[in-house]
Amino acid sequence: MKIDLTDTTAGKVNKALVQGRRAIGTPAVGMVLTLVIVTDEENAYDALKAAGDASHEHPSRTLVVIKRVSRSPRDRTASRLDAEVRVGADAGSGETVVLRLYGEVADHADSVVLPLLLPDAPVVVWWPVNAPLDPAKDPLGALAQRRVTDTYSSEQPVRELSARADAYTPGDTDLSWTRITPWRSMLAAALDQVVCDVKAVEVEGEEFNPSCELLAMWLADRLDVPVKRSLSAGPGLTAVRLATSEGAIALDRADGSLATLSIDGQPDRAVALKRRDTAELIAEELRRLDPDDTYASALRFGVERLNASASPATEPVPVPEAPAPEVSPKGEPVTRAAAAPEAAAEAPTTEAAPQERPPLKKRAKAT
Repeated sequence: MKIDLTDTTAGKVNKALVQGRRAIGTPAVGMVLTLVIVTDEENAYDALKAAGDASHEHPSRTLVVIKRVSRSPRDRTASRLDAEVRVGADAGSGETVVLRLYGEVADHADSVVLPLLLPDAPVVVWWPVNAPLDPAKDPLGALAQRRVTDTYSSEQPVRELSARADAYTPGDTDLSWTRITPWRSMLAAALDQVVCDVKAVEVEGEEFNPSCELLAMWLADRLDVPVKRSLSAGPGLTAVRLATSEGAIALDRADGSLATLSIDGQPDRAVALKRRDTAELIAEELRRLDPDDTYASALRFGVERLNASASPATEPVPVPEAPAPEVSPKGEPVTRAAAAPEAAAEAPTTEAAPQERPPLKKRAKAT
């Protein structure tokens, strides 16, 4: 069931929700949270579809906030709120309200959303695109316990990770981090099978893919070893290789769906590691509403620190200074050939005993 409201208010939207529930015969509210989606008109359909699929696992009231840009200066001063209320089969397992904000009211979206939040229920705000640099200080983000962004949708994903680290507040999370959950689980399970010390790690994946960077930062933060970031044609993450004291461990996924786990001394195993869609990712994020400390620790490790640990700077080899030229009593430079007879005359006549050549290991330490 759909109810369209033009030039309306938050109070009328609430009445329309009650009217819609009574019309379909479900007056009780059985939703567990409020999901606020802040997006534009172009990406609203995909975000709504993902939220509708996720609502089968997490029945919720979904509020879609679309800020419409007015073309003329006169339209920018005229405030208007249009709403579309969906209940029943059109809204998945919950309720959906699409809010289109025009004019000055677009700058005060929190005052429109606040009366529509479910009472005594957690709030999650999701920005599929164009997320603020500091989600916790955004007026809508300040209403939520969890704030979900997606660094992959930004123009400069790797630089965006640094901005997220600087502005991190408990409750922030990223779908780029959610995408690597199966990889982290598989790698942790592989290390549980072998008692070993990890010496180095290589993470291979697409260029400008924040999930690859986050996985590399997580491994560097947890294992405290150098992590090399190498590039491939994708799709997404393609391989993780660990050099350990007991041999190599590799998790290779070339086609984006099926991966091969290789451990020295054990037969290779095929594991399902398909790339998940947005509905699965947002459903996973809605399962936990407490701060993700592991994500915070990996994010704060930093991309710059990751690159520095992977390629440490080598100290320059000191170049010996040339000896000063010898000068004769008359002030003329003395060549080495001319100075040789005098040096030979002053040298002792006894021969020194020949010294044994040190073994290879000792010579390596001496150098």
